[in-house]
Amino acid sequence: MAGDAGLIAALKAEALRLGFADIGITTAAAVPQAGARLRQWLADGCHGEMIWMEGRADERASPQGLWPDVKSVIMLGTSYAPALDPLRLAGEGDTGVISVYAWNRDYHDLIKKRLKALARWLVAQAGGELKVFVDTAPVMEKPLAAAAGLGWQGKHTNLVSRAHGSWLFLGAIYTTLDLAADAPHADRCGSCTRCQTACPTDAFPQPYRLDARRCLAYLTIEHAGPIPVEFREPMANRIYGCDDCLAVCPWNRFAQATEEPAFLPRAELTAPKLAELLMLDDAAFRALFSGSAVKRIGVNRFIRNCLYAAGNSGDAALVPAVRAHLHSDDAVVTEAAAWALKRLEDA
Repeated sequence: MAGDAGLIAALKAEALRLGFADIGITTAAAVPQAGARLRQWLADGCHGEMIWMEGRADERASPQGLWPDVKSVIMLGTSYAPALDPLRLAGEGDTGVISVYAWNRDYHDLIKKRLKALARWLVAQAGGELKVFVDTAPVMEKPLAAAAGLGWQGKHTNLVSRAHGSWLFLGAIYTTLDLAADAPHADRCGSCTRCQTACPTDAFPQPYRLDARRCLAYLTIEHAGPIPVEFREPMANRIYGCDDCLAVCPWNRFAQATEEPAFLPRAELTAPKLAELLMLDDAAFRALFSGSAVKRIGVNRFIRNCLYAAGNSGDAALVPAVRAHLHSDDAVVTEAAAWALKRLEDA
């Protein structure tokens, strides 16, 4: 086994030096039940339009399904815990709410750079082959992170850490080295159901299970067409993602606000005014969200979300901005504008 105590201690120290908040190690065969749960979730259609999850389900089901030679998995967590209350803008009808993770730079590039640096260090120390992943590959990050001792999968299905609450970005290193594994983390949710009751669209059919088709994070980011009417009013002023189930977790009280410059909030993204956002054309949208995860949904999907928020605002001052989209080249935007205008006129 390559994972002697000295190497493991040095590896963990190097990870913290590089800026990771936590690190744990597990075996490639540590989460055999995750594959069966994934397949059932897909069979039930809970993934909605995320067809890419179906196409690589076998690779996602286990680390060996993606890379047969992998022996150990190193899981890394990076905190993005906010200093501001993610729920502070509830009821502020003229202001859009963007999910905390997208308040500044897209996390993928920063974390992948750090993962590669740690991977180079490990190869120099112990050899072996490895691969690094940040969220875009078919990797079961959350079950693996729980098995590696970083935390546990809460009833909202996201990872919960005793030290960092629900605010961890996850990255993985697969390696052919046989490293000593950490103990998995026990579930500390207990009888708490705050994340379940906080969901505005009842996206949790039961604890530890999410139906993405009802989740505002999925609907505002991944879903391309018109958002079903039943979910538009519960959206309120959420225009990119939803943090409600994360924000109410009691374990967040132990989290220290991140000091990572790339994740510190940009003022223009923490409380943007809907009237200004509805004026964005493609060039202005790309400029405003340069480097942000928001940019990947494109201007039309973003405007669609802003129109639903405007319709929920009850603010007659937004009528001209909404009317400007009644003849959009995008049929989804046009329909959203008509819905919003009727809501505002009725109000």
